[in-house]
Amino acid sequence: MWPVPLLDAREPAFEPSEPAQMSDAAQSRPVPLTRDENNRGAIYYQVQDMFLSTVYLGRVGYADCLEIQRQVIDLRKRGKVSDTLLLVEHPPVITLGRNAHRENITASEQFLSSRGVRMHEINRGGDVTYHGPGQLVGYPIVDLRGEFPGKTGPHLGVVDYVRMLEEVLIRTCGDFSILAQRIPGRTGVWTMGGGSIQPKKIAAIGVHVSQGVTSHGFALNVTTDLRDFDWIVPCGISDAAVTSLECEVGSDDDAPPSMADTMNSVVRHFARIFGRQPIWVQSLEQLTSPAA
Repeated sequence: MWPVPLLDAREPAFEPSEPAQMSDAAQSRPVPLTRDENNRGAIYYQVQDMFLSTVYLGRVGYADCLEIQRQVIDLRKRGKVSDTLLLVEHPPVITLGRNAHRENITASEQFLSSRGVRMHEINRGGDVTYHGPGQLVGYPIVDLRGEFPGKTGPHLGVVDYVRMLEEVLIRTCGDFSILAQRIPGRTGVWTMGGGSIQPKKIAAIGVHVSQGVTSHGFALNVTTDLRDFDWIVPCGISDAAVTSLECEVGSDDDAPPSMADTMNSVVRHFARIFGRQPIWVQSLEQLTSPAA
């Protein structure tokens, strides 16, 4: 069973400092459905700017997920699929962005190898990041030249895109009664501090844009084993700790947030903020087969 049914994304969307509405043409665009007779009668959605194909892939190796992203990015650039949100968990892995410093990996290669932890140098922005079980990783593959709330130019700016991703995750934290925020100069999402309590990083963001289409994305700690972050200096920030939804929800009597509930929340807020109607797709094959 998939996490949520189709959601109505026509509720108030993300409002930047100067709210803007999508064009009438974009709002009224029809949604044709086509039956693929070569795919055992499966119904798939033709490409529409206002729709978000959402796929939960389960636990996927990082290298395999890079290849999946590559395939979907190519299809999106050719207009064969709609904007897409890939949701996954990864086995333990360390990734190094374009601005990464090797010294921010504090564990030895021998230690990491003994734990089966692989390292990947990738083309996203940012420094060193950890992914592992209990962390919801989202890869939005979005054409920034589409219609978006607040967009004023021919394409949505990368900074605006990142701020919108942060807003998705801030609102997701709010669904679990966790107050979260942005911190200027530190991309990602942080818990609120106060008094002797320092803000902690609960979600990391690192993106790449090629020919107007995004890749990579965000990682939200849900029930992540935070001890694994001791292997690195997360995002190169040495003066702040990391946390998770599980650690922040409250008393020990509270059930930890489930991955399904977290996915539902992320998809709902992503749809509202980016002005999209989400469609849960049951598999990668269902997403890509009609486009082949």
